[in-house]
Amino acid sequence: MNTKMEEIVIASSSIDGGIGCWDLQTGTEHLRYKSCASPPHGLISVGRRFLASSQLQDPKASSGAILYWSWSRPQVEVKCFPEEPIKPLVANSEGTYLVGGGLSGNIYFWEVATGRLLKKWRAHYRAVTCLVFTEDDSLLVSGSEDGSVRVWPLLMIFDDYQMEQASQLYEHSFQEHTLRVTDIVTGYGGGNAIIISASEDRTCKVWSLSKGILLRNIVFPSIIDSITLDPGEHVFYAGGRDGKIHIAALGADSSSIKSHWLHIIGSLSSHSKNVTCLAYSTNGNVLLSGSEDGMIRVWDPKTHNIVRVFKHAKGPVNNIHVLNRPAYLNPRSLSNVQASSRRHGLSLPPPLSKYINTMDEKVISAAVNLQATCNNPLDASCISSQVINCQIKELQQQGSAAAAEMEVEKLKLDCMQSMQMLQRWKKTYDNLHEFCVDELLEGDNVKSAN
Repeated sequence: MNTKMEEIVIASSSIDGGIGCWDLQTGTEHLRYKSCASPPHGLISVGRRFLASSQLQDPKASSGAILYWSWSRPQVEVKCFPEEPIKPLVANSEGTYLVGGGLSGNIYFWEVATGRLLKKWRAHYRAVTCLVFTEDDSLLVSGSEDGSVRVWPLLMIFDDYQMEQASQLYEHSFQEHTLRVTDIVTGYGGGNAIIISASEDRTCKVWSLSKGILLRNIVFPSIIDSITLDPGEHVFYAGGRDGKIHIAALGADSSSIKSHWLHIIGSLSSHSKNVTCLAYSTNGNVLLSGSEDGMIRVWDPKTHNIVRVFKHAKGPVNNIHVLNRPAYLNPRSLSNVQASSRRHGLSLPPPLSKYINTMDEKVISAAVNLQATCNNPLDASCISSQVINCQIKELQQQGSAAAAEMEVEKLKLDCMQSMQMLQRWKKTYDNLHEFCVDELLEGDNVKSAN
């Protein structure tokens, strides 16, 4: 019995050609979602619950939009108008947070359920071009037109006390690219994963998250606009402006990081124009490529043969994703879903806020102000819950309205401490995992030598 999950392909264009949606196995087209003109990296599925896309028809425009579509309706249902035009969008794996990169270099962090803008910070000197979460959602990686790649730990971003004390918010800032960063992918392993970045300087660079160093640099014969990683992390695929998909091997001698372990081993060629986006189906074990020629090709990575071809209705393809098919998209129950949605008043989340709410800032600032009002020394990593409890009791005795805010802040800090403990356990697990892998590789090398 076949236990594979049924998968769909979604793709969008830089011109108003809508969002195409196909069944990966059969090639059947589902609903076509209307009124979408997305920039590169501007189309996402939020927790597989709904589609979201940034809109930037005029790169020189001073305003932009973010649109939502439910799976069961082709029309736009929610329109959001951020403070500035947003290019890349990314959501965490659960779909609880939405992150956007602005033309100014700012990063915006929203809570999906409420639409609240939780954080905004200056991440780069020029426009943000791509955003990606690590596998465990603990780190956000951004690329920019200024050529830099930066790694942002979310614990730091949401720890207001540490933000006040830190000289910078990022954990790593990789500056080796000389031109605009076009794409970023991360491997498995959370904080021990690798990052691969592509740039208009015709290079792809492989970075170590745990060590914060450049592991290898490879020069391609063409500018690379898109990359995707083989699930086994044996190779990665790089889509070039020469219409080819270059294949680069990742092979390392674990005893020496100086060994030559990254090289081009082949290419796939069928697109007549630039290869703008790539995706990999882990269930079907196929590679997908989108191009300015308006075609989406499905490749067998073993034979290098084309398995299937999809044609976008209008314009070049600049975004492509492979997803497990949402229940809302089951053709046999689609009419029932639409009727149920109307009957029960089911709706998408509210629009995203343009600015941070001043009341939110007031609550957040309470934690920072605690240090000035307390005589006891505070730990640099977190504020003692005991101290907060004492201050809450004092405020309650005084009948102060700030007591309620302090209660909320206490809960937030308790949650933060729990997250920090969880992060320490994750780090311990990652270190143990890396140690075991190294031991296994060394054992294999010894057997090979014998």
